[in-house]
Amino acid sequence: MIRIAMVDDGVPEEEAASRFWFVDVEGLLTASRDGLTDEQRVYARDDEQEPYGLAEVVDRVEPTVLIGLSTTHGAFTEEIVRRMAASCNRPVIFPLSNPASHAEADPADLVRWTDDRVLVAAGSPFPPVTVDGREVPVAQANNVYVFPALGLAVTASWATRVTDRMMVAATRAFGDCAAQDDSDTPAPLLPPLRDMRDAAREIALAAATAAVEDGVAPKATWEELRATVGAAQWSPEYAR
Repeated sequence: MIRIAMVDDGVPEEEAASRFWFVDVEGLLTASRDGLTDEQRVYARDDEQEPYGLAEVVDRVEPTVLIGLSTTHGAFTEEIVRRMAASCNRPVIFPLSNPASHAEADPADLVRWTDDRVLVAAGSPFPPVTVDGREVPVAQANNVYVFPALGLAVTASWATRVTDRMMVAATRAFGDCAAQDDSDTPAPLLPPLRDMRDAAREIALAAATAAVEDGVAPKATWEELRATVGAAQWSPEYAR
C-alpha cells in the first residue's frame, strides 16, 4: 500500500519498489534466493548477491522508516536504532508484532535511543513514555482507525468492491485527521479514539469518492456522497 501511494504521488513503479528493503530470518531478500513468490520478487534486490542482516541494511541504505512484522522480540536493537537516528532527523519506527512480548522494540527505548525524535506506533498496547518530563501515550496502530470507515464508505457509496485507491485515499484522509492536533501538549502519533467518529466520516468520504472515481460505485457528486455518508453512519441509539 505504501508503494501504491508513492506511485500515486508520481514516483515511477520500478523506482517505488526499489525503495523497500525486506529483511527476514535469512537476511536481505535477494533475487538469487530460491523459492521466491511473485510478491517477493517485486522487492528482491537484483543488485545484491549475498543476503545480510538488518544492521548492515541500515548502514548501507540509511532508511527513514523501520516497520517490524517479524514477531522477533528485540529485533530493533539499540545499535540499529542509533545508527538509523544518526542519518535521519525524524525516524519512523513501527514495532508492530503482537503480542507486546514479540515486539521488535519497546517504545520507551526507542524514545531514549533517538533522543525523543522518533515517530512511533506499536502493534500492541504499551504504557505511556516520558518526553520532556511529561507522559505521552504510545499510539497503537489498530484496524479500528480505518476499517470501520471503509465499511461506512462501501455502505454509503454502494461500492461493489474495495480497491487499492480506496485504501490509499482512506489512509491519506486519516493522516489529515492526525495532523489536526495543534496543541502544545506532547501527543501520540495517531489521533485519540475519542475523535474517531468525526474522523470516520472524513475517511469514509475520501474512500467513497475514490470508489466512484474507480468505477466500482454509482456516479455521485462529492456533496451527495457527504450526505449519504452522514446518513449511513451508525449511531448506538435505539428508538423506544
